[in-house]
Amino acid sequence: MKPLKGNSNIPQPIRADGAGGVDRGPRNLMRDLQNPNILVPPETDRGLIPNLRFSFSDAHMQLNHGGWSREITQRDLPIATTLAGVNMSLTPGGVRELHWHKQAEWSYMLLGHARITAVDQNGRNFIEDVGPGDLWYFPPGIPHSIQGLDDGCEFLLVFDDGMFSDLSTLSLSDWMAHTPKDVLSANFGVPESVFATIPTEQVYIYQDEVPGPLQSQQMTSPYGAVPQTFKHELLKQPPLITPGGSVRIVDSRNFPVSKTIAAALVEVEPGAMREMHWHPNNDEWQYYLTGQARMTVFTGNGVARTFDYRAGDVGYVPFATGHYIQNTGDESVWFLEMFKSDQFEDVSLNQWLALTPKELVQHNINVDSKFTDQLRKEKWPVVKYPTI
Repeated sequence: MKPLKGNSNIPQPIRADGAGGVDRGPRNLMRDLQNPNILVPPETDRGLIPNLRFSFSDAHMQLNHGGWSREITQRDLPIATTLAGVNMSLTPGGVRELHWHKQAEWSYMLLGHARITAVDQNGRNFIEDVGPGDLWYFPPGIPHSIQGLDDGCEFLLVFDDGMFSDLSTLSLSDWMAHTPKDVLSANFGVPESVFATIPTEQVYIYQDEVPGPLQSQQMTSPYGAVPQTFKHELLKQPPLITPGGSVRIVDSRNFPVSKTIAAALVEVEPGAMREMHWHPNNDEWQYYLTGQARMTVFTGNGVARTFDYRAGDVGYVPFATGHYIQNTGDESVWFLEMFKSDQFEDVSLNQWLALTPKELVQHNINVDSKFTDQLRKEKWPVVKYPTI
C-alpha cells in the first residue's frame, strides 16, 4: 500500500510491485486506514470469499435507563450461521431483567462486576458475582438475570444460533404485560390490584439500586443448588504458554455445564502469529478484545482472502477452512475463538506435516529435509514467532 505523492497519510491501492493505481475518487479514508489488507490485498488472495468481519461499532445501539446493548447476528454478518453475539453494558444497579432464551447463553465479562441469578427446571437456584475474565453459561430455557454492581459492567454474550436476537427473548415483564390481570391474580393467589402498576411492555434493561453483599441476597432452595455451576473463572485458569503468546481453552471438559459452546482465549504477542490451522468440528466465531490483527482464510482451489481486525470486531471462519492470525500492531492481540460444540478441536498444519513421513511431505511440496527437520509435534493450539 503506497501513500499518495506529497501526502504520507493517505494510503493508495498500489502494491510494491506497481500493481494497482491511485484512488482519486470519493473515499472513506478512515476505513481504508483500518483495512489495509482489503485496500491492498496480499498477492496470494484469490477468488470469492464473503465478508468475514463486522464491527460492533457498526451495530445498532439499544439505549435504556440502566444500560445499553448492541448485537451482531446473521442479519449483519450473513455467513455467521452458528453463533450470534451481543455486547451489553449495565450501570451500577442496572438490570437485564428476568428472562429466558430458546438458545444457550455463554458470556465473557469484559470489565466491571455483575450479579447473576438463575433457577433450573428442578427448582435449584444459583446466585453468584462475576468479574473481569469470568464466564457464565445458561442452558436453553433456564430463567436468569444480570445486574451491575458498584462499578457497573460490560460483557459479551454469545448464543448458539446465528439468527438469535436479544430483542426477541422471553421476558418476565413482557409476559405479564400480555396476560389478563384476573389470570395473574388466579395464578399468584393475590388481588388484581397488586398488578395495577406493572409495565405495559417489555422492560428489557432498567435502573435499580446496587444490590447488597452477595450473602444478603442468597436464597436457599428446598431443592438445593444447581448441580453444575453456571460460572467459570477463565483468567484464573493456567494458560498454555507458547513462544509467541498463550491460550486458555474452556469447554465441557473443564466447564461441564457448557454443552453447546466451546472457546479459547488467545493472546498473540507483537510480531507473533496464531499458527496455520483449522477446526474440524464447526465454524469459528471470533471476538477481538485488544490490539490489531489480520487473518487470512483459505477455502481451497486457490481461494483465499485477508481481513484486518481491531478491538470490538467480530471475525468468522467457515467450518474446516485453513486460516492464520498475525499481530500487526505494537501491543498484544487478545481474542476469543468460539464454536458451537461441546469441545474445542484444532488441527495444526505444523503437527500434521510433522507426523507424516518426511519423504512424502518433501516430495509433495518440493522441499528438502531442512524443512521437515524443523517441524514440531505440538499438541495444543500454538501462537509463535517467526523463526527467521
